[in-house]
Amino acid sequence: MEYFKRISDVLLRERLEALGAVLIEGPKWCGKTTTAEQQVKSIIRFQDPDERERYDGIAANRPSLFLKGDTPRLIDEWQDYPVVWDAIRLEVDKRQTPGQFILTGSNVVDQSQIRHSGTGRISRMRMLPMSLWESHESNGEVSLRELFNNPNMDIEAVSQLSIDDLIYAVCRGGWPAAVIAQNHTHALSVARDYVQSVCDSDISRVDKTQRNPKLARQILRSYARNISTLAKASVILQDVIASENIDCSRPTFDDYVSALEKLFVIQDMDAWCPAIRSKTAIRSGAKRAFCDPSIAVALLGLTPESMQTEFKTLGFIFEQLCIRDLKAYTSGLYSDVAYYNDRYGLEADVVLHLDDGRYALIECKLGSREIENGAAHLLELQRLIREHNLVEKQMPIREPDLLMVLTGGQYGYRRKDGVYIIPIGSLKD
Repeated sequence: MEYFKRISDVLLRERLEALGAVLIEGPKWCGKTTTAEQQVKSIIRFQDPDERERYDGIAANRPSLFLKGDTPRLIDEWQDYPVVWDAIRLEVDKRQTPGQFILTGSNVVDQSQIRHSGTGRISRMRMLPMSLWESHESNGEVSLRELFNNPNMDIEAVSQLSIDDLIYAVCRGGWPAAVIAQNHTHALSVARDYVQSVCDSDISRVDKTQRNPKLARQILRSYARNISTLAKASVILQDVIASENIDCSRPTFDDYVSALEKLFVIQDMDAWCPAIRSKTAIRSGAKRAFCDPSIAVALLGLTPESMQTEFKTLGFIFEQLCIRDLKAYTSGLYSDVAYYNDRYGLEADVVLHLDDGRYALIECKLGSREIENGAAHLLELQRLIREHNLVEKQMPIREPDLLMVLTGGQYGYRRKDGVYIIPIGSLKD
């Protein structure tokens, strides 16, 4: 079976050259194990049911035995035996050689179960489902890295993705099993199976706490109805209660959301709050987001056919696609995504920060008729920052390095005012 190269391939190689171990974490089914397998020489799979009894004994008595084998050695789903974390830390100190172990995990482990953070021994990297570039659907004519390095460069790009192609992409998602599926019916079923697995088993398995699958699904569905919005937790909770007359307290709701975050299913965005408005003017709540747009599609019971008339919903889900891909394309730059929104109606769907201080203000607009409005928002934000810096000379705010409108259209170019118009089907890392 063909292996689709991932952006994480290079990142993993670089980190193995630098430190003794690398932890790859992210939602299940996103390709962590397959990516790791390309660079390992031995594997131990903790979810092998035939070995469960033997693994229990080793974990209780001598966890260092898990580490015996050719290196790099893959410890798959390490969270099943958290004791292996400290064993790896000690072994890395003993061997003093980089590239010894790769760990994969589909949920965040309770820090009380490990004694040491692993700093300086274990590097952490996050994976997501496949971006359009990784699934061979974006032609990659525009490099996000090159834009940051040359912020005044001109571009000419033409995406081959039609609106129907994009609708199918958001419905299918970036799950490797869906991308390589032989037909559309099988591909579209992967996201639905993922949601079912999360609700029926994973949400209880993540911290060994029994939870109600029906309530888990209803919370996720309410999240899906509020995707890419600033809906408060109290609003989502009321929607959960009203939808099917389910009894759910606020502490219970928070517990379920926390479990879904540990599984990397929910990945809300924080607000960017620069000092260009009063604190009361800038909205600071979380923007609701999933790790992949197909999760929202599956929860709402949508199909590529029904999405043809759900234009408002499609716009919100298209934003999720853009966020997923932006995270993937900047994963080697230790990036962070946020949003800007204030009570005057000014917004930036995404504020993409790199660890060296550079950042981009980005609007996600599916249709070409929305581009002008998106560009106007970005230019107004830039103007406010410049205006602020004229007054507050001792505490200036860095001006954005890039202004960008990501679209579902065909043509990519740089406007005279400096705003980049880039089809998501032409973007790469």
